[in-house]
Amino acid sequence: MKLKIFLCLAGVLFITSGCSKSNPADEQAAVEAAQAWLGIVDNGQHTESWEQASEYFKTAISQEKWEQAMRSVRAPLGMLKSRVVKSKKYRTSMPGAPDGQYVIIQFKTSFENKASAVETVTPMLEKDGSWRVSGYFIK
Repeated sequence: MKLKIFLCLAGVLFITSGCSKSNPADEQAAVEAAQAWLGIVDNGQHTESWEQASEYFKTAISQEKWEQAMRSVRAPLGMLKSRVVKSKKYRTSMPGAPDGQYVIIQFKTSFENKASAVETVTPMLEKDGSWRVSGYFIK
């Protein structure tokens, strides 16, 4: 069974436009931000995960809809068993989103009730200099 949810930036996840050359320092900072944010999601703190997301994310999905999506899609997967970075791609533009700095990160993830999943998390660099999640997709 394939489990798919598009929560924000649906078109972002499989885009090849907006490619930029690698930026290792920003990529690492974005991965760390994504991992911290995923930890909040893993703990079932859906309100907190919405609050910690980017402003763009919060304009794309209401807190109520985000929490509902997490309860109906993420919660049934059960506890996290493992998560490793599969790929990361630095971008400076995304369709339907403002130009900026983004890193599309794919994680190979295993949950208690789903042995193999791919999570795609897209942090963006906010005006305050922090990396915050602007999109999340799980398959």
